Amino acid sequence: MDRLDNTVRPYAWGSTTAIPELLGTKPTGEPQAEMWMGAHPGAPSRTGRGTLAEVIDADPERELGPLAVAKFGPRLPFLLKLLAAGAPLSLQVHPDLRQAQEGYEDEERRGVPVDAPHRNYKDANHKPELICALTEFDGLCGFRSPDEAAGLLDGLGVASLKPYVDLLHAHPEEAALREVLTAILAADPEEMSHTVTEATAACTRLGGAYAPYADIAHHYPGDPGVIAAMLLNHVRLQPGEALFLGAGVPHAYLNGLGVEIMANSDNVLRCGLTPKHVDIPELLRIVRFEAGDPGVLRPEASPDGEEVYETPTDEFRLSRYVLPAGGASHDLTLPLPQILLCTAGTVRAGEHELAPGRSVFVPAGETAEVSGAGTVFRATVRL
Repeated sequence: MDRLDNTVRPYAWGSTTAIPELLGTKPTGEPQAEMWMGAHPGAPSRTGRGTLAEVIDADPERELGPLAVAKFGPRLPFLLKLLAAGAPLSLQVHPDLRQAQEGYEDEERRGVPVDAPHRNYKDANHKPELICALTEFDGLCGFRSPDEAAGLLDGLGVASLKPYVDLLHAHPEEAALREVLTAILAADPEEMSHTVTEATAACTRLGGAYAPYADIAHHYPGDPGVIAAMLLNHVRLQPGEALFLGAGVPHAYLNGLGVEIMANSDNVLRCGLTPKHVDIPELLRIVRFEAGDPGVLRPEASPDGEEVYETPTDEFRLSRYVLPAGGASHDLTLPLPQILLCTAGTVRAGEHELAPGRSVFVPAGETAEVSGAGTVFRATVRL
């Protein structure tokens, strides 16, 4: 197995302290948002044999195993991350596989440069993802019911929000949510900025259920995404709890440290809380206007000590082992590729000793025995 040397991405929303604290390193004062573990071309992990992308490209069947190559092709189909949000990320959705393929082919046909700021589809893949909290973790996930969203907006006492409240009450669920999100994103920017300013003052004054939106507005003053965010469920995960984000589900991470795993894609359509491009017609084609419980996941324990976060996605499977001091070792050998990440204590993986934030890549079929006292996350694929 290969010890991984991973890149930390300095996105502006990142925490300046969370990843350094986990790694036991000194903060630089700059945001450290994500640490990537995998073979994504944007920042592939480094090994003693070259980058992980180079290692896999040299012999996909040996590294990934024939079963994974037959199903996903000669590439690692997932990307594992440490994600540390110190400020809200953009409000966003991801396409399903068919939508991603159609969108990518359309933009390729029209000659839109892949690095153009208005490009929606960087690749032809979908991007389901799972976030598992390591600390208390705040996020937004999926729509509230129209009645609940109307009550939250109405409670602010802002006159310019009244048309949205009326729309939420006047239509069936899907039509109500679609019409209100469309109206928010298409509103006159100057008028919306005034509305957001009034709403922010009310959120700050009222606190309680409104406190998360006051914080969002602090980071994105005047952004229509502040109002759009109030249509969504606010979720606070406790350590060990997780959220699965499927296609078309609007979401945003607000604050906290977690382990994230996703299909290897960069396809994001933004709804707000961002200075980046917002393609309203394409966004409305992708969003699923369905209200519901965000569905907090808790791991399901198996007799061998593996705790699995069950999702409907084949490109990744995330689980963890919480190893007690003096406990037995666990044989994690699989005919599939794996990344093992330590998040607490000290874990031995093969010949490698892993402190928090350290990881290894295990080629398919390679012996993978773990022991020690700590927590190790296991990322692989599902067949």
